[in-house]
Amino acid sequence: MAIAAAIILPIGLIFLLSGLIINFIQVVLFILVRPFSKNIFRRINKEVAELLWLEIIWLFDWWANVKVELYTDQETYGILGKEPALIISNHRSDIDWLVGWVLAQRVGCLGYTIALAKKSLSYLPVLGWSMWFSSLISLERSWNKDENILKSGFRELNGFHQPFWLAVFVEGTRFTHTKLLAAQEYAVSVGKPIPRNVLIPRTKGFVASVSHLRSIIPAIYDITLAIPKDKPRPTLLRMLRGCSSVVHVRLERRLIQELPEDESGIAQWCRDVFVVKDALLDRHLATGTFGDQECQDIGRPKKSLMVVICWSCFLFLSAIKFFEWCPFSWGGVVFCAVFLVLVLVLMQILIVFSKSENSTAPKVPPPSTLKENLLPA
Repeated sequence: MAIAAAIILPIGLIFLLSGLIINFIQVVLFILVRPFSKNIFRRINKEVAELLWLEIIWLFDWWANVKVELYTDQETYGILGKEPALIISNHRSDIDWLVGWVLAQRVGCLGYTIALAKKSLSYLPVLGWSMWFSSLISLERSWNKDENILKSGFRELNGFHQPFWLAVFVEGTRFTHTKLLAAQEYAVSVGKPIPRNVLIPRTKGFVASVSHLRSIIPAIYDITLAIPKDKPRPTLLRMLRGCSSVVHVRLERRLIQELPEDESGIAQWCRDVFVVKDALLDRHLATGTFGDQECQDIGRPKKSLMVVICWSCFLFLSAIKFFEWCPFSWGGVVFCAVFLVLVLVLMQILIVFSKSENSTAPKVPPPSTLKENLLPA
């Protein structure tokens, strides 16, 4: 425990202090710039938010040295980051969202990544707040409320003039063995294909995304995530401890104009994609690779490393100046001790929040009432 605290505390200090500075800048921009020009706000906010998000990518790339092997064709890889795209993926591990950030950072659109996510994420200190300012679409997991939330969020995206990625985890929750058993029981009860490696997609959020954004998003990036069976599953805690791993990502670009026009057809398309995805994961389990696609070299840019070094130097020098200006007192000692405890508490919240077993599945009505109307992601 002492060793873990010794590692987490300095990383947490840098992340919390820099994050609060970033959040403050975002508040100022939101008040002073956004009312006059949403596009200027987005452009500036992209650069500001990346100064925080790159710290987490540094943790992934440089501290833990987690490798991402991207399997896709050369033409698709050349297009990434140059067009708006809707991302659908299986939700396999605790850090799937971070794998998406790593890919987005490699192609230059990290600050323009948006997600449909549960509302509690926007309340997460520092990280969640920064994502809210970056157009996170927060869902209540109740379609009566979420339908209007989605429409409002999509209207905002209609004026988004930069290439952005909108991520929709259509399984609605992270994969666990318990949730897989529940999905298999449901599939048997309604006569659907029985999943082995994925959960049954909840399609309303995806259908709404395609229906409302078809005119501005040309492509869907169909992503399949897998962890090699001889590698440990990456988690935020393991990354903080510097433990390496490997993530395999298969990306297929699908033109959105090729999807059906009607809602039931779009929903069935999504379910069919996940049947194929399930088979791909079966094959990956057997072979350890997505060998049907070329493995692209996505590199490991030094930008995140430089950002962390700059933040560390800035905060260290600021701390020296602060203690020179503030004379020693027991009150100051108590304040510092309380602040360090708060840093550890925040890091613990982030670790717990990211764990798959702590994610909750959307409430699903009995099969007799559910039928084709699966709940939104």
